[in-house]
Amino acid sequence: MILPYNEAYEMFRDFGLDLNEELYEKFDAYAQLLVTWNEKINLTAITDAQGITEKHFLDSLAVFRNDIIPQNSSVIDVGTGAGFPGIPMKIYRNDLKVTLLDSLNKRINFLSEVSDSLSLAIQCIHSRAEDGAKKAELREQFDIATARAVAPLPVLCEYCLPYVKIGGKFVALKGPNEDAKDSFTAYRTLGAEISEVREYQLPCGDKRQIIIYNKIKETPKKYPRNPSQIEKKPL
Repeated sequence: MILPYNEAYEMFRDFGLDLNEELYEKFDAYAQLLVTWNEKINLTAITDAQGITEKHFLDSLAVFRNDIIPQNSSVIDVGTGAGFPGIPMKIYRNDLKVTLLDSLNKRINFLSEVSDSLSLAIQCIHSRAEDGAKKAELREQFDIATARAVAPLPVLCEYCLPYVKIGGKFVALKGPNEDAKDSFTAYRTLGAEISEVREYQLPCGDKRQIIIYNKIKETPKKYPRNPSQIEKKPL
């Protein structure tokens, strides 16, 4: 369901990542489950071997090309959808303690099956992002929050930064057309600062960027607001 091992190995190597046969087998098993479940529920428009390997797996693992994620970090993937980037991160770095949060229970069922089938010990939570961030067991409890969602950066900051403990990071995986400066009011209001922006390119030529925010103080209790407020008046 993904590229043959030799091709995938070369793609990972050229991207600055290692790939062994054990990791490859887990990625392939994940891809098979993704394609099978995608026939029942809408998980992804990308189902070909090249696309899954490159645009889902490799793109999710771009956070490991540099030392963004410390060993044994607790990670929450907010609005994870089909599990990107959280599941590839856990497959590649089993030391991570990964939590996947999504608002659709059907997707949570899929994610739970992937976790069980691959023995990943991932926590899967059915919740809206704004609701989960109000719960004491989740609010400011994670070293890393990540998201690969299509929402604009100011919106993502409001949904994700409340989960990050002081001293932690919010790592946003985005396309090339958003400007991190547009999130200035949001991240300052929510207790963070921009650490850096890293641009990169997938083997197919698609451009991407990783925007890293450092959490420097507590997020005010009133955030995140409800979705209608966020949509009508983003920070």
